[in-house]
Amino acid sequence: MQPTPPQQDDPAQGTPQPKAKKTKVRSPRERRRRRILLICGGAVVGLLLMVVGGAYALQHSYNGQVERVEGALPTADDRPAATGRGENWMLIGSDRRADIPSMGARADALMIVHLAESGDRVSVVAIPRDSWVPIPGHGTDKINAAFAYGGPRLLIRTVEKLTGVRIDHYAALDFGGFVEMTDALGGVTVTITEDTYDPKHERSWRAGTQHLDGVEALDFVRQRVNLPNGDLDRIKRQQAFLEALAGKALDTRNPIKIDRFIRAVTGSVTVDETVTAATLRKLATRLLDVSLLEYVTTPVDRPAAKGKQSVILLDHARAATLFAAVRDDRIGEYVTDHGGSNAVDAVR
Repeated sequence: MQPTPPQQDDPAQGTPQPKAKKTKVRSPRERRRRRILLICGGAVVGLLLMVVGGAYALQHSYNGQVERVEGALPTADDRPAATGRGENWMLIGSDRRADIPSMGARADALMIVHLAESGDRVSVVAIPRDSWVPIPGHGTDKINAAFAYGGPRLLIRTVEKLTGVRIDHYAALDFGGFVEMTDALGGVTVTITEDTYDPKHERSWRAGTQHLDGVEALDFVRQRVNLPNGDLDRIKRQQAFLEALAGKALDTRNPIKIDRFIRAVTGSVTVDETVTAATLRKLATRLLDVSLLEYVTTPVDRPAAKGKQSVILLDHARAATLFAAVRDDRIGEYVTDHGGSNAVDAVR
């Protein structure tokens, strides 16, 4: 994937806030902000399960389809030290728009996947793509601009500078592969809460249960116009679709459908050059044996305007607590204090 200059986004439609203690009484506004916070990290569950589903059945022919990018991992001497406490993957979801060739690939979903040293827990830490952070050599900008400026290496270096967490591996999933993945499984089912019209794709969505083919699925996850919370509702749709797709894949027993699905997944995945077929098999085996999969979102302060850009300002004090928990393999303690799970069974 070739990086291109960052795109301007629409104004943010809300402010996530981290949950403090379970006993704390929250106002309706705070509860809404909490739900938005969880939505921001939701899509990762589906992304992770799809990558794992393809890797678990990996054979030589499948492995040959996985794209590897050289130089994805930084080589600077000032990288965070490896602690030996678990393993960290930089996982992104990117959208290469075939209908807008000049757009190229963008990092639309960013997350750190932490595999606990004990082997029984996988924690996913989402970083809002509009987070306003320092980017080495490029001043301060949205974090996904790092991917546009310098590809995975600069993105990982930016994340390491921000978090103090050393990234061991990199993986990216191209959203364009959704069409083939969905059709390989015979479509997926989602639930929509209200009638919605998408003027860009001239598509009407009716409230209730909807069975989506590949093209419909791609339109579903891309819609932003006419959704009350704009990008945040689009993220929620992505989460609902990805969870539905992952669930369908894990339930499928038809060997032909499984083969088609795995080929679609491996054809849409890019990893760093150190990830071998053996690495993926080992990862898949480990993930399928874990007893707990959880995700949290980097704490944020508020939305803000930087020039013509709408950005998210992080709550750096609270974020430091979270990232320290990642480094020390103590995310379980963090989740106990701040919460960190979400399920989407119906979306706008």
